[in-house]
Amino acid sequence: MKYCTKCGTQVQDDANVCLNCGCRIEDNTPARPAFQLKTNRGLLKYILLSIITFGIYGIVVMSTISTDINDIASKYDGKRTMHFCLVFFVLSWLTFGIYPLIWYHCISERIGDELKRRNINYNFSASTYWLWNILGSLIVVGPFIYLYRLFKSMNLLAEDYNVNG
Repeated sequence: MKYCTKCGTQVQDDANVCLNCGCRIEDNTPARPAFQLKTNRGLLKYILLSIITFGIYGIVVMSTISTDINDIASKYDGKRTMHFCLVFFVLSWLTFGIYPLIWYHCISERIGDELKRRNINYNFSASTYWLWNILGSLIVVGPFIYLYRLFKSMNLLAEDYNVNG
């Protein structure tokens, strides 16, 4: 199956026109990305390099996740995820720490929606964030499980994007 480049609706492989918006479909092959996304995000690497760099590596990784999900999903869902640096450096202290909760909720839901749209069999959503990162912090390891699942979800999406666009 392929998708309309204008509205993101799934269309038949032999279709010439999108039935949803009427946009002309030119090519039957999936668009290849102009650049390859990183697929090597890992929890141990994240923890160790964040400790060594006093947290800078963690900010960089979360920034690339926010950029990568925009590259992967924006042409299909029409949304833009706010860059993590803006959330971390400006909005977190301005909203007394409330906006990062909303940001993580939204990005987790968006990643989960994109996994479903691409038919990738991995369960991840905003409930993963609330259950593992927030409630799981009571058992200490919950946030680590959330980060592992976040990195795995993004690696799966990046692999699919690198192949199918």
